[in-house]
Amino acid sequence: MPSARAGRFLTAEWRLLAMLQYEVEPALLQPLVPRGTELDDWNGCTLASVVGFRFLETRVLGATIPLHRDFDEVNLRFYVRRRGPEGWRRAVVFVREIVPRRAIAVVARLWYNEPYIALPMRHAIDMGAAERGGPGRVAYEWRHAGAWGGLRIDTAGAPTIPAAGSEQEFVAEHYWGYTAQRDGGSLEYEVAHPRWRVWSGARAELRCDAGRLYGEGFARALEAPSRSAFVADGSPVIVYRGRRLP
Repeated sequence: MPSARAGRFLTAEWRLLAMLQYEVEPALLQPLVPRGTELDDWNGCTLASVVGFRFLETRVLGATIPLHRDFDEVNLRFYVRRRGPEGWRRAVVFVREIVPRRAIAVVARLWYNEPYIALPMRHAIDMGAAERGGPGRVAYEWRHAGAWGGLRIDTAGAPTIPAAGSEQEFVAEHYWGYTAQRDGGSLEYEVAHPRWRVWSGARAELRCDAGRLYGEGFARALEAPSRSAFVADGSPVIVYRGRRLP
């Protein structure tokens, strides 16, 4: 886990992260790559992930906001890297982030220029037997353009730490984020958490009007079956204050 380089902006718990991976053309993502970073890939595959999770015990600058402490989030993200003093900083960039509370979306847009929108959301989680290797299920849904969409992963087997060099490790082990700014610059922020255990996905599905939500380019990629799916157990996290890249 990287060391802190700025003051804390947000603390929370991210729990039961359902992660669906899709292979996409680099040309689709290149216009979205923040200045100062470059696209990252796993074994030559350029990946985008749809990720749903529980956002719990949320504090912004040490304070809780009434009715905004526990909520769901679903995001579409891809992967970049930037060389730092310690080596490559592998990072995520968000295409779209969905939350159920308008105030959360407004704060994230103002502080980081992150692409948040607020939509009605709900979840269905049954992981009672999964810790012992039994079946589990994690589903997150949102209402957009008058219809409910969502993602779901059914798990199989007991949770394990991802193997070194695996696709699961590449997707789950990111401790930096970058976001393009309105003036063309870039903001870098650090995210600290321990390594997560993951359950393999036995069955996965994504249901949504991807063209209206993410754009037609992403719709073509997301209409195909996901190349991998898993659920991470999650942990407490710290998101540090962002800094402008020079």
